[in-house]
Amino acid sequence: MKRGLSGIAVLMLLTFLISACSGGNNAASTNTNAAPAATEAAASTEPKDGGSLIIGVASDPQVLNPNYAGDRVSLTIDQALYAPLFQVNNGEKTFYLAESLTPSEDNLTYTLKLKDGLTWHDGEKLTADDVVFTIDSILDEKQNSFLRANFLINDQPITATKVDDLTVEFKLPQVSPAFEATLVQVSPIPKHIFENEADIEKSTKNAAPVGSGPFKFKEYKAGEYLTLERFDNYFGGKPHLDSVTYRIAKDANAANLALQNGEINVQYLDPKDVATIQATNNFEILPYSEGRLAYLMFNANSDTGALAKKEVRQALSLALSRDELIQTAYTSSEYADPAKSFLTPDALYFTNDVTTFDNDAAKAKELLAAAGESNLKLRYIVQSGNKAQEAISLYVQQKLKEIGVEVELQNMDSSAWVQKFIDLKATDYELALTGYIMGYDPDAYRILFTTGASSNYSHYSNPEVDKLLNEGASEADATKRGEIYKQVQETIAEDAPIYPIAYTKTVVAVSKNYGGIDEAVLKPVVIFEDLSKIYLK
Repeated sequence: MKRGLSGIAVLMLLTFLISACSGGNNAASTNTNAAPAATEAAASTEPKDGGSLIIGVASDPQVLNPNYAGDRVSLTIDQALYAPLFQVNNGEKTFYLAESLTPSEDNLTYTLKLKDGLTWHDGEKLTADDVVFTIDSILDEKQNSFLRANFLINDQPITATKVDDLTVEFKLPQVSPAFEATLVQVSPIPKHIFENEADIEKSTKNAAPVGSGPFKFKEYKAGEYLTLERFDNYFGGKPHLDSVTYRIAKDANAANLALQNGEINVQYLDPKDVATIQATNNFEILPYSEGRLAYLMFNANSDTGALAKKEVRQALSLALSRDELIQTAYTSSEYADPAKSFLTPDALYFTNDVTTFDNDAAKAKELLAAAGESNLKLRYIVQSGNKAQEAISLYVQQKLKEIGVEVELQNMDSSAWVQKFIDLKATDYELALTGYIMGYDPDAYRILFTTGASSNYSHYSNPEVDKLLNEGASEADATKRGEIYKQVQETIAEDAPIYPIAYTKTVVAVSKNYGGIDEAVLKPVVIFEDLSKIYLK
C-alpha cells in the first residue's frame, strides 16, 4: 500500500476513529453497498462510478474549517471537503490546487502557481485572492488560528501577495528551511464566504462549508452522521463514489459490530480488535506508521498548582513504565515503539537518546517529598468507549496510588472529552492521554511547546525552549539546526511536561468491496489523502 508519511503538520488529538450503528432512522442507517461475501466483491476490480462509502468516526467534528481543525474527526472530514495546495509523500510533492512552487535563488521568495479553472463547490472561481485571504486570516491575531505561529519567523510574519489570478508570491523575513512544511498545511478557504466574518472559527458558515475538495457538504445530524456528495467539477477528475458518510458513534464494541455487519466500510481498529475483524475475511487490515506520539499530558494550568512544578511531573513519570503501558494498551510492540522524545521518528533531527523518567517508584516518592507534595489528588479525563484510554487510565491510577497519589477518573464521551481538552482555560483536570501527528519538520512542534502558543495544552513554559524553537525555525545550516533541536529535545525531556509513551502504528480496516486504496494513499490522521480515487468494485 502507498503511504503518505510526511507533509502533514497538524495537531491531532489521540482519538481513535471508531463508530457504531446509531440506531436512529436516518440516511446513514442502511448501507446498500454491503456485499454478501468478500469473494463476490473481488470478482470485479475495474473502477466504476456510483455507490457510497461509510467511514466510522468516534465523535462529532469540532469545526469544518481547515484553519481551525485540530482533532482527527474534523481533519478527516475536512480532507474530503477542502483540497490542499500540495502534499509531500516520502519527500516527493504531489500538487493539488497548486501547479508549482518555486523558490528564489536566495530562498527568501517563493512563487506559487495555481492550476487554471479551479472552482469552489458553489461554482465561484478559486484564485490567488483566496490563497492570500487564507494566509492573511491565519496571521490575523483576532482570528485565532493555531497555525499562526508557524507562519512567523523570529516573530516576523511571512507575507503573501497576489501577482495575478493564478500566482501568489510569498516573502520570508529570513531564510526558513521549514517554510514548505508550513505551507503544506494550508487548504485555502473561500474569500467570498468568509471575508466579512469577525470570528471565522465561530462563523455559522462553517456549518455548511464550501470547499474545493472531491466531495461537498450535504447533510449533518449531530451525534449520528455527516454526509458529503460528489463534486463533479473536482479538478482531479470526477470522483467515483456518489457520496461519503461519516458515522458518529462512541462505543468501540458497537462500532466493531457495525463494521462486521457491513454498516461501516472503513474504520480504525484498536490492536486488540484486529484478530476479530480479520477473521471475517471481509476486510483488508492495513497497519501503517503515522509518525504519531501517544503520551500522558500533565496540565500545569490545573487549579491544584502541583503540576506546575517540574519535580512533581518527573515524579509522576517515574511511577510509570513504558513497557507496561505498551503491553496494556497496544497488546505488543508490533503496534508501538517506546518513546522518550517529543519528536517522532519521522521528524528531522529526531533522537530517542534523551533523559527519561521511568519505572522508579522510590525515586518518585523522594521527588514528591522534596516538592512538598503529600496526599496529592489528581483528576484524569478519559474517553468512555476508547479501549486504549480506559486501559491506560486504570494502569496509571494503580501505579500512582503506589506512590501515594490518588487519581480520580472522570469518564466522558468523546465529544465532551475533546471540548475539555482543547479548552486552554480548563483548570479542572490534571491528566489526559492524548497524542499528535506533526509531520517531518520539527518547527511544527512550536505550537505545542512555546509559552502561550495556541496548542500548548499542557501550559508548558521555558524561556530557553522558546528561544531555541525560534532559532531552529530560521537556522539555514542543517548541522547547526540539528544541534538546536537535539538541545530542545533534551531540555523538554528534562522538564517532563508530558510523559511520552509510544510511537504508535495505526491499523485501519477497509472493506474488500472497495478498490483504489493505493491510488487514494494512506495518510496520517485523515486515512486517505484523496477520496476521489476510491471506488466500489
